[in-house]
Amino acid sequence: MSKRHVLIVGGTRGIGRSLARFFARDSMVSVIGRQAPDDSRKAIPNVRYWEVDVTDEAFLKETLKKIIAKNGKLSSLIFFQRYRGEGDAWQNEIAVSLTATKDIIESLTDEFDEKGAKSIVIASSQASEFVAMEQPVGYHVAKAGLNQMARFFACLLAPKGIRVNCVIYGMVLKDESREFYMKNKGLQRLYSDITPLGRMAVPQDIADGVAFLCSDKASFITGQTLVIDGGVSLQSHETLSRELTPMKNIRIIRKI
Repeated sequence: MSKRHVLIVGGTRGIGRSLARFFARDSMVSVIGRQAPDDSRKAIPNVRYWEVDVTDEAFLKETLKKIIAKNGKLSSLIFFQRYRGEGDAWQNEIAVSLTATKDIIESLTDEFDEKGAKSIVIASSQASEFVAMEQPVGYHVAKAGLNQMARFFACLLAPKGIRVNCVIYGMVLKDESREFYMKNKGLQRLYSDITPLGRMAVPQDIADGVAFLCSDKASFITGQTLVIDGGVSLQSHETLSRELTPMKNIRIIRKI
C-alpha cells in the first residue's frame, strides 16, 4: 500500500519542521523552503527538501511538477511559509503569503489522490484579527487575506472533495527560541500566567491541530479557522491588563 504524500510549504524550521517530523511517521513528506535545513536536520526518514523561492513563479511551478512526479499525488497540502527577508515589506509579504499560496493551490488542485482525505491547511496569525504593532501593515493584510482565501477555496474546491481550513496560534516555544525563554523565566511565566491553560504552546500542539484538520476525523470541516492558543484570545483586554499588574486580584466594580 502506497504512503500518503504530504507537501509542506515552509517546513524547514519551527512548527513547519515539527510537522514534517510528525507526518513522516506514516507519510511521504515533501518540504519546500527557501533554504534546506542544515545536515543535522536533513536526516528525517521519508522527508525530502526542495529549495525554492516561492516568489519565482516559473521555477515554483516546475518544482511542483517534479514533486508530484517523485512522490505521487497529494493527500495534504500545508502552508507555513513566512516572509523573513529584506526589501519592500508590503510587496514581499503579499507575494510570499498571498500570491504564492494562491499559485500553489491553483497549480495542485488536480494533483490530489482520489483515495482518502484531501486537505489544505493554511497557517494564519492572530494579526489577521488583532493589531500586533511589532509587525508591519503588510503582515496584517496578508494574514487577513489568507483567512478569506481559505474560505473562498473551501467553496471552490468542495466539489473535488478538497477541504480548506486555517490555523491561528499565538506564542510558541519553538526549538529556535527555547534557549531565549529558558534564560528569561519571567517572560515565560508571564505568557503562562495570561494563558488560561497555564503554559506556552509547543510546536506539537500546533502539529496536532493541523494533523486533525488533515485527517478523516475532520471530513466534514471546511472553510474554518482553528485557534490554538490555550485560550488567550478568549479574554478581554481588561482581564489581560489585570494579569499584567500586581493589582490583578483587585476586583474592579463599575457603577451603572
